[in-house]
Amino acid sequence: MATVGFIGLGNMGGPMAANLVKAGHRVTVFDLSEEALTQAEAAGCQRAKQLVEVCRDADFVISMLPADHHVEGVYLGEQGLQHRLDKSTLVIDCSTISAETARKLGAELAAAGIAFIDAPVSGGVGGAKAGTLTFICGGAESSVERAREVLNAMGKNVFRAGDAGAGQVAKICNNMLLSVLMAGTSEALQLGIAHGLDPQVLSEIMLQSSGRNWTLEVYNPCPGVMDTVPSSNGYQGGFMVDLMAKDLGLAQQAALRSGASTPMGSLTLNLYRSWAQLGHGREDFSSIFKYVTPATKK
Repeated sequence: MATVGFIGLGNMGGPMAANLVKAGHRVTVFDLSEEALTQAEAAGCQRAKQLVEVCRDADFVISMLPADHHVEGVYLGEQGLQHRLDKSTLVIDCSTISAETARKLGAELAAAGIAFIDAPVSGGVGGAKAGTLTFICGGAESSVERAREVLNAMGKNVFRAGDAGAGQVAKICNNMLLSVLMAGTSEALQLGIAHGLDPQVLSEIMLQSSGRNWTLEVYNPCPGVMDTVPSSNGYQGGFMVDLMAKDLGLAQQAALRSGASTPMGSLTLNLYRSWAQLGHGREDFSSIFKYVTPATKK
């Protein structure tokens, strides 16, 4: 059993912390949301009244936060945890942030004698609840191996992509491809529907053909084709459009820095930003299906 401090109890972090408790770990949590803290307590977590309390006797400190500035504030600010963490603690940041921020955080913690890995996740809210997430890690091999003690309680796959920051690069590559697949699948389904095809039949045809992809297999964007996905729940309860747009923005920033050519990623970013600006930012990213509805049906 490990002692874990957990920071950030949103749609992903809350279920992740609960799964750590289920696996027998002692978990102290911190969040600015009273409701999130109450739910975590009901799942067996201990509440920290102040951020610094998550460090107390912690073998691991795990964070799942929205953006770069939140992560920097928690660890590197004037009241940041870098000044309060014990050198025996391993910091695991599961947020999706820029590789540059992850590298900066890793370097500053290393200078203080504290081990760090970036470990962004794939698998969405459903994976967080089911404990089937994939962790994409950047950091020393020894630190990634040590982290498996807690990561395996929250997921089914743990990969090491390289040194600090590599996890973030691999994550944005994955999400860029996912967004392109989702937009393309939505367009194909809408084209078929416009010509009178049953989307369930068309989905099955494509699943058995060369258009097969993850969105058709487990996350169909057309309402009614799959019962357990966000598209059949009013596009609620999944990975928000706002978050996909954020990740696509990170991918484009990385492409500009490296000179990589990502025309499909750029087009998809524009689609998701436009969809968010139309008021759909808090819907699941599969709601892009509605954005490509034929004009005659809008």
